[in-house]
Amino acid sequence: MVGYICKYTPVEIIEAFGEEPLRLESGYKSHEYAEALIHSNICSFAKGVLESIIENNIEEVILTACCDSIKRLYDVLKDRVKFAYLLDLPRKKDPISIDLFYNEIVEFIKAYQGFKNKDFAEENLLKILANERVDKGKELGENIAVLGARLKEDVIEKLRSSCTANVMNFTCTGEERVFNIEAKDNLLRSYAESLLNLTPCMRMVEDRSRLLNGKFRGIIYNTIKFCDLYSYEYAELKSNVDIPVLKIETDYNDSNSGQISTRIDAFLESTGIKKMEGQRANKGYFAGVDSGSTSTNVVIIDENKNIISYSIVPTGPKSLESATQAFEIALNKAGLQKKDIKSIVATGYGRVSIPFADKVVTEITCHGKGAFFIDDTVRTVIDIGGQDSKVIRLDDTGNVIDFVMNDKCSAGTGRFLEVMARTLGISIEEMAKVQKEVKEDITITSMCTVFAESEVISLIAQNKDRSDIIHALNKSIASKAISLVDRIGRKGKYMMTGGVAKNQGVVCAIESRLGEKLIIPFEPQIIGALGAALISLEGR
Repeated sequence: MVGYICKYTPVEIIEAFGEEPLRLESGYKSHEYAEALIHSNICSFAKGVLESIIENNIEEVILTACCDSIKRLYDVLKDRVKFAYLLDLPRKKDPISIDLFYNEIVEFIKAYQGFKNKDFAEENLLKILANERVDKGKELGENIAVLGARLKEDVIEKLRSSCTANVMNFTCTGEERVFNIEAKDNLLRSYAESLLNLTPCMRMVEDRSRLLNGKFRGIIYNTIKFCDLYSYEYAELKSNVDIPVLKIETDYNDSNSGQISTRIDAFLESTGIKKMEGQRANKGYFAGVDSGSTSTNVVIIDENKNIISYSIVPTGPKSLESATQAFEIALNKAGLQKKDIKSIVATGYGRVSIPFADKVVTEITCHGKGAFFIDDTVRTVIDIGGQDSKVIRLDDTGNVIDFVMNDKCSAGTGRFLEVMARTLGISIEEMAKVQKEVKEDITITSMCTVFAESEVISLIAQNKDRSDIIHALNKSIASKAISLVDRIGRKGKYMMTGGVAKNQGVVCAIESRLGEKLIIPFEPQIIGALGAALISLEGR
């Protein structure tokens, strides 16, 4: 078995040797082995590939010099596996580049012949190429383009099963390998040319805008954390197209999957091509269950969109138990039984773990729906919950047209406030008070919860006034929220939702940065559940 990662790898030649090529994936809960062998600042994709090689005891690896991180990976592997080879890549396709790549392939064949002690037969390669099938996918009708860094196959498959559009995967390993090669004077040169004819990757200095010449309803762009090449292309793409573009970022850790799914589902819902199964049922009572990281919230409404009851309970170690408890409390408050509820929509991070829900919808869509229902003048929703923050842009009819999220870090969230309250030795309620008199305008320089806590400890040691420290923490949270707002552009009116909206100090700090008053709902924590209940009523 021969491991590889790049589409420019001559996998058909590996097969012609009678070996089985294995495309290596990068998705592990930890990089325990990789961290011991490679610097922790190396690209997470390269570390994940190294972890995969070690975990699966792969002894033969072929890499391409597509970036410095992969070159570094080769340096580590060449002394740890039986056979490691690094193919150099040209950066464009012209006759000279084709010759260079052809020579690279010839040198690889020589090296692999020597390692396997067997000859390479071109007729075997020709048979394999003749059996290749071209499958570019549908190009008619509505399409979603997937660009940027490689997405895991399970995410692509989920995307295809979740929407009504054709999903066209233009990432580095997304397309089928296409070879129209006949037995010519130089089969290997023709093969090298065909490899370079594949959709250009980020390494190539070719115009990739031709990928978007078709009809697309939207673009999903995947970036690798800390890889500037993808960020540059995304920024250029965002400014030059007039269709919705979703940016997602991955470090190829298995824990990313839920966060990526939330973003993709919300994007599909906003473009109107998400499969929202379920029959319309517009009479009776309807419920929304928002299973969040910190609290689980339930709202029950009637057919006239009146809120009949709601409940808020802490989310325990098992999200289903918390959801069941919150649902029963809301039923008891309303004097109803479960059989009286016509439809239930679940939202939040734990939405897929609620079996009594009829359908699931992302919290992005639900918060937008709930906020617009409370006040239809709202155009921007700032939601700061227990462990994540999000900013949602609405159009004049309440549809989500853009959003940004911060859910890989607890900076600027309710959890951040809880940690700081504990460090200061005060209650979360005291943290929520407005610090009207500030003796010293302190600034917390770090956005990281751990590092910010260290700063607070240092400020306490310097005998700084507690009110001044709290004011500095509120400013820190406001700064994080405003940075998200500015990523999609400022447009009022603004509504703040989530548990942190109950913290008047944070609200005042955000208002000061915005230069505009925030609309605060009567109960900020139930807006997502309210939106889910409204979607349940409408039968979307």
